[in-house]
Amino acid sequence: MTSLNVLITAASRRVPLIQAFQRALREAHVLGSVCVTDVNGLSPGVHVADRAFGVPMANAPGYIDAIEEICTHERVGLVVPTIDDELPLFGAWRDRLQANGTRVAASSQLTAEICNDKFLTCHYLASHGIPVAETFLPSALPAELALPVFVKPRVGRGGVGAFAARTRRELEFFIDYVPTPVVQTFLDGPEFTIDVLGDFDGRPISVVPRERVVIRAGTIDRGRTVNDRSLLELGMRCAQTLRFVGAANVQCRVVNGQPVVFEINPRFSGGIPLTIAAGADFPRLLVELALGREVDEQIGSFESGLWMTNFEKMIVLGTDAAEKLEPYRPVALREAG
Repeated sequence: MTSLNVLITAASRRVPLIQAFQRALREAHVLGSVCVTDVNGLSPGVHVADRAFGVPMANAPGYIDAIEEICTHERVGLVVPTIDDELPLFGAWRDRLQANGTRVAASSQLTAEICNDKFLTCHYLASHGIPVAETFLPSALPAELALPVFVKPRVGRGGVGAFAARTRRELEFFIDYVPTPVVQTFLDGPEFTIDVLGDFDGRPISVVPRERVVIRAGTIDRGRTVNDRSLLELGMRCAQTLRFVGAANVQCRVVNGQPVVFEINPRFSGGIPLTIAAGADFPRLLVELALGREVDEQIGSFESGLWMTNFEKMIVLGTDAAEKLEPYRPVALREAG
């Protein structure tokens, strides 16, 4: 029987993603397990995965060495990075990991560095003719800047530190308050996430737009899939320009009928369960690709108008749960059963 072990980094609260890969292995009739890494033994993902390992922080020396050792020790055939901080690292070390038999579902270092920087993202896409929110550094604001605008960290995620400035006074305050800020024009229109999946050569295989109807703490709370030609084309153009490998999500708003990009994250989005439920099963497609199986392009092949509404769920753990986190040796934090 075919076998494949998958490693998902920074498990944290990514329970639906872990479960989606576990299901993908079963449905692909593959013998294997889904392992995760984390720095905290109380993270929910640690207690859902088949195995879990403690590693240093992504910005600590030896992080990639620890990942490589886990991949070798656990015979990992596919690694899926999940947080912005580590994406450039995985982009830089893809060839090293692949040389040992591990495929990496992560875009190149250059793509990761562009997407992690909101200023670079918008200027790079604009240079390729893709409509973007005008984005300025505080030192280069136009004299006649139209208000309101958004002030946000140049590098950040989840809407943390992003503020609307409606007056000059607010603009001056938030530029001083937000660390390393950029200023973006205010886009007045419905917001969408476009989930994109690229194969290991950067060829887009699936594009699924989702309307973010209700957003809570930077994450979709209620939303629906939308099969809209302009959004599909925008997702394709971004994918062809930045050559995504693995999952990515394009954030945009539709202004006067035209979608305009304001941010891109070259990783799985928080709303990916809706895309999977709509028939675009990114984890299953990545499993097939990692096994060397042929996967056809399926742009626009998903159920449109499918709604989701989100809610919180807890995992009750034993009294010794916090002690499961051990220094990486490698030693499993927890093993199923």
